[in-house]
Amino acid sequence: MDSLFEAARACLDAASADAKVALTQSHFAAFFRGDLIVDPEATAPQAVRMPGRPLRPRLVPARDLPQRGIGSAEGRAAFIHAIAHIELNAIDLAWDAVYRFRGLPPQFYADWVSVANDESRHFVLLRDRLRELGHEYGDFDAHNGLWEMAEKTAHDGLARMALVPRVLEARGLDVTPGMIAKLRNLGDGASVQILELILAEEVAHVAAGSHWYRWYCERAGLEPRSTFRELLTKYAGPVLRGPFNHQARLQAGFDAEEIAALEQLAP
Repeated sequence: MDSLFEAARACLDAASADAKVALTQSHFAAFFRGDLIVDPEATAPQAVRMPGRPLRPRLVPARDLPQRGIGSAEGRAAFIHAIAHIELNAIDLAWDAVYRFRGLPPQFYADWVSVANDESRHFVLLRDRLRELGHEYGDFDAHNGLWEMAEKTAHDGLARMALVPRVLEARGLDVTPGMIAKLRNLGDGASVQILELILAEEVAHVAAGSHWYRWYCERAGLEPRSTFRELLTKYAGPVLRGPFNHQARLQAGFDAEEIAALEQLAP
């Protein structure tokens, strides 16, 4: 295999978490060695109805997931499981951006291959922490919200960059500092260390989304702030939640006007 697009599709199709992680890390290394090329003659991407997934966890509507506090051992394990599930989904989201959107600058592909690799490392850290807590990935139910947004934006790279990195994934920038504080108060230093690493790297991931969102806007002759507001209204109203971490979002490429738009639309 020497096509980056074929490699991306293989990662998307991998059904087990172990296979998805192993392929991601192998193809990341191959790409940056120069062994995988962005083939300008590649056939058009095929629909990805659903990426490969393990049989567990069972996917249910988000509203059906039980609310657990992290003060109990079970609640803390469920929380770590939920973050691990997000990170596994994020691997697929990054590879789908590589596979789905063609004819873009080389740095676009380099950015999202790097993001996929980061997400795979995050998943492994969280899965290993989950095992230390006496559980496996798949022991708790999960939802499919991240991939549902990927399907909605599969036709439009501009919408994808606006809504997946800058809305759904950026949610982690808002909630993670509070969770870190709670875990630190509980004396769970191991989980704190993992989440601090993830938070620092996710700022860069959201920043990549901000960069490429603005690149798409410039190419299309669109004003980024008003376009972002329109996309939020069209696609993201039900998933917006405040409060927002202004400092982290500014570091991740938002400006004050965009954050104000989020706050006006969030319940």
